[in-house]
Amino acid sequence: MNASTWGAGVPPFSLDEIATAVLDPDGTVLWWSQAAANLLHRPSAEVCGYSVSRLLVNALGCRIDGGAIPAAGQATLRQRSGATIEVDFRVLPLEGRAELLTLAAPSACVTAWEQDSALVRALFAQDRIKIRVHDTALHVVRTNITSTTRDASFLPPSDRSAKAMTAGDTEAALRRVLETGTPLTGHDQSAPSTGSDGRRSTPMAAARMEDALGKPLGVVTLLTGEELPSGPDPVLRQQVSVRIGASLDVTRTAQDLADVLVPALGDLASVTLAEAVLQGDEPPQVLGGGELHRRRVAAASAAGPWPPALLQPGEAIPPMPDTPTQRSLQHGGAFILDHAAAVATYGDPELVRMFIPEHGHSGMWAPLFARGLVLGVVSVWRTDRPEPFDEADAELLTEIASRAALSVDNARRYARERRANIILQQRLLPRALIDSPAVRTASVYLPASDGAGIGGDWFDVVALPSLRTALVVGDVVGHGLSASATMGQLRTAVQTLADLELDPTELLTHLDDLVARLAAETDPAQRDAMGATCLYAVYDPVIRCCSLASAGHPPPVLFRPDGTARALEVPPGPPLGVGGLPFETTTIDLEPGSVLALYTDGLITGDDLDPETGLRRLTADLAAQCRPDRPLDETARALVADATDGPRRDDIALLLTRTRALPADTTADWQFPADSAIVADARDVTARRLADWECDELAFTTELIVSELVTNAIRYAGEPIGLRLIRTATGLICEVTDPSNTQPRLRRARTTDEGGRGLFLVAQLTERWGCRYGPSGKTIWAEQLVDKHRGVS
Repeated sequence: MNASTWGAGVPPFSLDEIATAVLDPDGTVLWWSQAAANLLHRPSAEVCGYSVSRLLVNALGCRIDGGAIPAAGQATLRQRSGATIEVDFRVLPLEGRAELLTLAAPSACVTAWEQDSALVRALFAQDRIKIRVHDTALHVVRTNITSTTRDASFLPPSDRSAKAMTAGDTEAALRRVLETGTPLTGHDQSAPSTGSDGRRSTPMAAARMEDALGKPLGVVTLLTGEELPSGPDPVLRQQVSVRIGASLDVTRTAQDLADVLVPALGDLASVTLAEAVLQGDEPPQVLGGGELHRRRVAAASAAGPWPPALLQPGEAIPPMPDTPTQRSLQHGGAFILDHAAAVATYGDPELVRMFIPEHGHSGMWAPLFARGLVLGVVSVWRTDRPEPFDEADAELLTEIASRAALSVDNARRYARERRANIILQQRLLPRALIDSPAVRTASVYLPASDGAGIGGDWFDVVALPSLRTALVVGDVVGHGLSASATMGQLRTAVQTLADLELDPTELLTHLDDLVARLAAETDPAQRDAMGATCLYAVYDPVIRCCSLASAGHPPPVLFRPDGTARALEVPPGPPLGVGGLPFETTTIDLEPGSVLALYTDGLITGDDLDPETGLRRLTADLAAQCRPDRPLDETARALVADATDGPRRDDIALLLTRTRALPADTTADWQFPADSAIVADARDVTARRLADWECDELAFTTELIVSELVTNAIRYAGEPIGLRLIRTATGLICEVTDPSNTQPRLRRARTTDEGGRGLFLVAQLTERWGCRYGPSGKTIWAEQLVDKHRGVS
């Protein structure tokens, strides 16, 4: 047994995995172990002397600062990168001292350790499953065999010096397990019996035990306590129980069935499935012959390659004749045919060639029948073995096919749910390629592949006024439809908040409140699992800068045109839903042609990859893969391919953005004092610039818009007043900036009113208008579109 695969990725128990810390009664960290530093990627100098509450994302019932520290529980800790990890902890008092010793380990490891202990207790409590634990000398050191069950196959633990073997081949087999680490399955251990032949055969399995470092500790053997007849049936049944159903892939399950049957039952075996089953749907009810809508998906041959003359895996089943044997299969029955009867049943020489192997003298068919549905058919032929199939073989194949059908149906239903989740996830995500005057983007989304279900990873690109672009990437806690639904809610919320032109810090604050409300509406038992991380960025192509804020999300990676790449230092902030803690906005200048990589943690983490190492690898890969002449979508696929080798335990979302800058001659800006006399000056400079741009058709409406907006700024806001014009491929954007934070309001003036019509006129003359706020003051913008054939729209 390889230590890396123990417990599906959870390491075996080791004292080295337990993080320890010493706290004073107020929760201040006094001592910090190396295991704790490894767990959170935080050295002792960064933690000691500070309250442990700085590391907490949430804790069940914990009040640290000035409150009682609980004796045990679960907590979510924040690693240095901003990622979070769930831990189980114990707090122990030190005799004669006020300090507290705190022990913590990842919750996943604790759960696996508890399950391992429960598994061992359950196995040793059995009387039908007999267990022996051997040391490296193959001495029995532990067993569940009592004196009442003692026979020649089992020795009590008191007999430490005797080998628990009754045959030399069994001892040799266990020695090979110990030396090679290859598990033993399908081995029959012979023992004396009171039966007619004086012997009995007991199926036995064995595996090597290893410590946390992979050093062999001995061998464990498992035997059933029932006396089974000698022959292939017990071994075949054991292989069926062990191999079939281990995968949630329909085709893999069918292939496992074919591999189990050959050579144990026959020389050739094949499995056909309804095409609907391969798509995750229920198969149609078909009676008689004709088009069956089935496909051969698996085949196995004892002689090696599948005979080329027969129907090959992946090929569709042609129309079949309506025969009694065909109807028997459709009603759940199995049958046996010799060569002559099979030829007569198929009739058509082409069908005979496709389905009857050369030298095939005895064939057997059984339906894959589950929950009232015929999912497909399994067939077995004997070509080299001289004995024909009999009724006992047919009963055995029917039993095996029934068990396999349930596994195929489970895989089918899983495929259906997974497909529905993927479709939902993809419908909620934007287009993979977006091309605008500000940016060009490319994206890749890959769902998890280990059976955990689709997660809540998402990304988005939102076009904002004045050619600005919002870039978003996030990751919802959990998997399945609930995570996808939460992702859809958050994506909609981000788009709505982005349209309000909030700065990144304020947007994440509103999003944090939303997640907290969603958690409050969730079942209390699942409330702690409600959360998300998010990174929100806004790029402005006019001033060529990007503002970013993070809610517990991994930092973006920036590739510069000079060929260098680095991870940006963005304060991670708390994950969404924690509440009460601030977010910070970081602003950086970006050269045209820079590439910004936003991603979820599935791209930089794995079973054997910590986030810091994964981030360094991603940074190096981006520097190597990103080139100005290489399409951005090709770069994105290459980055994901480099980071995904083998099954993925988490979703991956990657958004690459190549920045652009507006040419200097497409923008113009001016500053004016708050004097009513400058309204005419603003109109004059606007008219001259539009003439330079050959946009005379926009002159009248633009001068009117500038006049109204500048007049309002003079009247209500004060100075300085900024005016900026941005020429785009489709029209013109006019912006007026003032130092006031007063929200402009659009109202309909009455007939007798002398004013109040400015914003109303602006709204009527433009395609859209709005207002955004900066660190000081606000900007009112208005956008006009130009139809080249009809003028201003």
